[in-house]
Amino acid sequence: MNKTFNLGEEKISKLLFAFSIPCIISMIVNSIYNIVDQIFIGQGVGYLGNAATNVIFPLVIICNAFAGLIGNGCAANLSLRLGEGKGEEAAKSVGGTVVFTILFSIIFSILCYFLLPVFLPLFGCTENVYPYALKYGRIILMGAPFMITYTSLSSLIRADGSPKYSMILLVIGAIINIILDAIFILKFHMGVEGGALATIIGQGVSCVIALFYLKKFKSIPLKREDYHLNKSLRKVLGYGLSSFITQMIILVLFVFMNNMMTHYGALSEFGSDIPLSVYGVISKLNNLYVSSVLGIAIGAQPIVGFNYGAGKTKRVQETLRKVIIVNLVIGVFFNLCFLIFPRQLIMLFGSKDNELYLKFAIDSCRIFLMVSFLNAFEMSSSIMIQSLGNVKKATLVTFIRQIILFIPIALLLSHFMGIYGALYAGPIADILCFFAVIYIFMSEYKKIGNSNTVEKEKEIRLKLNKEVLKIKQIVTINREYASGGRYVGHLLAEGLNIPFYDKEIISLTAKESGFTEGYIQKNEQKKKSYSPEYNSDDEIFIAESKVIESLATESCVIVGRCADYILKDKKNVTKIFLYSSERDKVNRAVQYYHLDKKDALKTIRRVNRERAKHYEYYTNQKWTDFSHYDLAINVDSLGVEKTVEMIQNILIKR
Repeated sequence: MNKTFNLGEEKISKLLFAFSIPCIISMIVNSIYNIVDQIFIGQGVGYLGNAATNVIFPLVIICNAFAGLIGNGCAANLSLRLGEGKGEEAAKSVGGTVVFTILFSIIFSILCYFLLPVFLPLFGCTENVYPYALKYGRIILMGAPFMITYTSLSSLIRADGSPKYSMILLVIGAIINIILDAIFILKFHMGVEGGALATIIGQGVSCVIALFYLKKFKSIPLKREDYHLNKSLRKVLGYGLSSFITQMIILVLFVFMNNMMTHYGALSEFGSDIPLSVYGVISKLNNLYVSSVLGIAIGAQPIVGFNYGAGKTKRVQETLRKVIIVNLVIGVFFNLCFLIFPRQLIMLFGSKDNELYLKFAIDSCRIFLMVSFLNAFEMSSSIMIQSLGNVKKATLVTFIRQIILFIPIALLLSHFMGIYGALYAGPIADILCFFAVIYIFMSEYKKIGNSNTVEKEKEIRLKLNKEVLKIKQIVTINREYASGGRYVGHLLAEGLNIPFYDKEIISLTAKESGFTEGYIQKNEQKKKSYSPEYNSDDEIFIAESKVIESLATESCVIVGRCADYILKDKKNVTKIFLYSSERDKVNRAVQYYHLDKKDALKTIRRVNRERAKHYEYYTNQKWTDFSHYDLAINVDSLGVEKTVEMIQNILIKR
């Protein structure tokens, strides 16, 4: 996404569309690998082949769990180290993680390959499904290094500010998988082996594309010596633990249901194989719905986080409302499809001539997913609460349905109702979870409302203070580099006997944000990343904004940092822009900044470009458009002292 967006001003609906669509595509594509295999294998092999893919799916979940542990952990560590200004440490962390990922994934693949016969019964495999699962699983495990590596690197690529690249590598792999599935299974009749082979080839291509990205890593240069194991891995794995735990919960639930299907299926007219296969199909259908809902919610995270941090609580509430509404609409759409067209959906996965299979599949779709639209609220709430910084409550929302409610209810009902008891546990858990999540979500929503009230009271107090302090004057100065603007501001503040803030804002921002002064000084008023995702540039701007607003409670002179825009709604603010000719700027830069005369003009132009881009990104206004300033002065025409005098006279008259 090349276009940049002002998260604090742009329409929420426009932001949601721009941010969520790539996220939805990435998540759906990421789930296509397994769905496509199941469709083609179901058509070419039958429901036993489908059951085999379902039995092997826990291994895919384990691979994703370790990929999240490593990839998300390294992405978090990368952001933190860059925030601290420790570029070399960040580079070693990324390089070490890449090496560890490749080595670990190879060892993991080899161990699981030989232990697969032990795993299959634990995953609910039946005697009839066993030979299919063994063939399919062994090939899939050969591609496990590709799967773990590209999934881990995908998180790093997004953290580096290239979400589109991450999406593209997934899409290319998925397209290759679909084409080869059709060729290997339907044309060459290679069965489950053909489906597995198509999958690992697609994953291999995605892995190569992901590894190629390392050569053009944007945030830090990666050198050959960075690629070795180091102590940073301990921090990386610590940061990724949350993602790992979430995936392992999914694993527990999936294995639990596989075993419920085989155990209680054996006691029913359907036998063990049909329920095992059907649960895999139902899970994949539901996964398309889940990917769509999570795509909207995850896409909204930077919007919620930015505005919440900026104190724009009305925009936060608006975003939450729209995410919930949109996802409930999506949920109702999918829910109606599950209830009205279950036969058509099930037949995509084959076995259309097996009436017993179709009967249980249709029943499962209609019963297990009876009120699945309520899950949209649960999933959206979990992501949104996490965006507001309450990780414990967000985790609780996830645990309520999956562990606290569903498993106990399924065990209880199955004891009395057999295999259908496990199916009815789904809607019952969904309904109970819905009411529990409403309470949790509304408590967080009300907190935002209370915060909004505090902000209003603060604005009222500031207005009253302004009425009392008639002589209060706030002067903001934007200036071209080497135009003498900082010196003008210093003399102006000194003459008015009010505080002057320029470099002083850096130390105040460091206390507000937690970044080091050195990092802020190096990166402020420069926008390194133009990704729509929330990053450290935005954190610095938010922290500086809060500092500037606090300084503006009394008379002062503030230089740069978009202060004119941040304080645009305040009274008694005089906005000034100072500039001068390139010749005079070069002379001033050589005399006062000790720049080499040959390079001075190049440096001046570069700094001014950075200031203009930074200003335009956060204000959506052109830096040199004098129409939104009260005063624009060519310092050379009057000289520094006369410029100061002119500003003082205007302030007195105002």
